[in-house]
Amino acid sequence: MSVFEPFEAFGDIETIAERLLDADAAIRRLAVIELAETASPEALPHLIEAAGDASGDVRLQAAIALAEFDGAGAAGGLARLVVDEDPAVAQAAADGLAELKRPETGGSLLSLLDHASPFVRAAAFRGLKALRLQDALGPALIALGDADTSVRVQALGTVAYLKLESTLPSLIAATRDENVEVRAAAVNALTFTTQPAAAEAVAAALGDANWQVRAAAAESLGRIGHGSAVEALGTALSDEYWQVQQKSLGALGKLKANAALPRIAALLESDMPTLRKEAAAALGEIGNPRAREALAAHSDDPDPDVRKTVRWALTRLS
Repeated sequence: MSVFEPFEAFGDIETIAERLLDADAAIRRLAVIELAETASPEALPHLIEAAGDASGDVRLQAAIALAEFDGAGAAGGLARLVVDEDPAVAQAAADGLAELKRPETGGSLLSLLDHASPFVRAAAFRGLKALRLQDALGPALIALGDADTSVRVQALGTVAYLKLESTLPSLIAATRDENVEVRAAAVNALTFTTQPAAAEAVAAALGDANWQVRAAAAESLGRIGHGSAVEALGTALSDEYWQVQQKSLGALGKLKANAALPRIAALLESDMPTLRKEAAAALGEIGNPRAREALAAHSDDPDPDVRKTVRWALTRLS
């Protein structure tokens, strides 16, 4: 076979497709695999046909295969499978839809947003997120009030990826959602803007009852880059969870928070090497020579990563 004939090694597509009619589900499944391996657009109609097979194993293989193809045809086949009664098939199709990042797949995804199943609605929003379709904005904003947590989380992602300042009120409201996962997603979603209102809402989330939301808020404040958050982040350095302290240190470094130098330097005394290292990194990012004495005192820290970071930070002081 010539190297310029990529499909010949797999046999004739129509011949392979005939095995999709075999009584043995194992043979039909192998036929789906072989069709996918051809990577030929001519195999796509047969794979879509296999999405209606009576065997869950065959449909699962069809979902996996369709995810390897681009375009509206593949999206239509996956949209058919994402409502499958077999959870494994539906999940594989949902994963495949999320990977299809071509605008022409949007129609198939939009058609699923009113589906009765929360799983299907969430899968559709997950797939729409990367497409950044304006047509998805209205349904996504409505879905921020969906009764299902996973739908609200995925709808948040769809809204956030559009990066529209006009959606700030809805995203800010979601930071007060009753569900922890939604609140964490909301504070992450607000990182596309530098608006004071967003910084204020995320700073307020540093007082959330859940430490994961507080950690997400601290990290987001570093990305938003608004200096008004320095005081709140400085207070968060005393959080009972080290993860919140670590994210707050990182944010204060990005914000060049000179006002927080004493609080940051105090964490060079932490029992946790991770926090000592992060504190040294923050002081290096800020670059204020007033941190020299505190850093120099830890240049022989027992942890090698901390020592390396301290010495790097000392070189950054102006």
